[in-house]
Amino acid sequence: MQKASTDAPTPTGRPARLRPGWLAAGVGAVLVALVAGVSLGPVSLPPGSVAVELLNLLPGVHLTSGLTEREIAIVTELRLPRVVLGLLVGALLALAGGAYQGVFRNPLADPYLLGAAAGAGLAVTAAIALGMGAGGFAGLSAVLPLAAFVGSLGAVVMTYLLGVAGGRGRSPATLILAGVAVSAFLSAGQTYLLQRHSESIQQVYSWLLGRLGTAGWHDVLLVLPYFLLTAVVVLLHRRELDVLSVGDDEATSLGLHPQRSRYLLIAAASLGTAAAVSASGLIGFVGIIVPHTVRLLAGSSYRVILPLSMLFGGAFLALTDVVARTAAAPAEIPIGVVTALLGGPFFVLVLRTSRRVFA
Repeated sequence: MQKASTDAPTPTGRPARLRPGWLAAGVGAVLVALVAGVSLGPVSLPPGSVAVELLNLLPGVHLTSGLTEREIAIVTELRLPRVVLGLLVGALLALAGGAYQGVFRNPLADPYLLGAAAGAGLAVTAAIALGMGAGGFAGLSAVLPLAAFVGSLGAVVMTYLLGVAGGRGRSPATLILAGVAVSAFLSAGQTYLLQRHSESIQQVYSWLLGRLGTAGWHDVLLVLPYFLLTAVVVLLHRRELDVLSVGDDEATSLGLHPQRSRYLLIAAASLGTAAAVSASGLIGFVGIIVPHTVRLLAGSSYRVILPLSMLFGGAFLALTDVVARTAAAPAEIPIGVVTALLGGPFFVLVLRTSRRVFA
């Protein structure tokens, strides 16, 4: 029965299989973002030499890059951890956005708009302002992902319950309006906490604007386990999202348990959102821009959307970070500001085209 459900037809005639060409394009985008992110900065480095130095990180590879010891240190200890973190965070946000869109059958669903980011933000703000986590920064870093996950999942549950309160006849925009309401409520709580703990405003404010600054590989190692768990769970269930898109009754007749699959995917997407938010702050619109672009270009099946969103989402955020740290050099623009400038007009485009795409 379960086998039949995973091979169910998709709701449109677009390709249901991940084509090798698109997979190669996604991997290529990641490689380009990796080399560009490491090459560009206050000290520009030759992309060819950077690519050779990155190859030297592979076991058994020993090539001459022509970089000095100082430049090699810049590559491996300063820029590479930041770029890898951007790849992970972007992949998580785009993957979570695609999963939310499939679960809620709404092309506007996004970790930012559903309140997941606001819930995680409130929880992280509480952790910072109230000084949770013994042992200073190390203790706080350990508790932030857990706090963000609880806040993220709680916000999504609140949004979903508020969105379904109107019954089956509600419009697709109801869920987004519920997410806006929940986000506003949680943001008010966050503002209250900051007012009561003014000494934490600078630290929290920097985090709220979104940033990928790292001090080595610590943040990468912190996010990596959550990335692997989220990616495995969501990608293993990507075919079930195609079945859920035709309705719960049809999904049940094909041997799927809709509610169980829905809850599992929501938990996994919320975990990924929480990990991304705890490491990079609030970075909006990645979960709308990337999955929707993939849907328009590569196909409407979630077998295609989710893996490609993960690849292109990582590349998108890594390249956006390059813009954030070079556009106003030597100053650095918060990456959340850059994604908002790109995402605002794109969100308007999605609003205008979503009915036609999903008709």
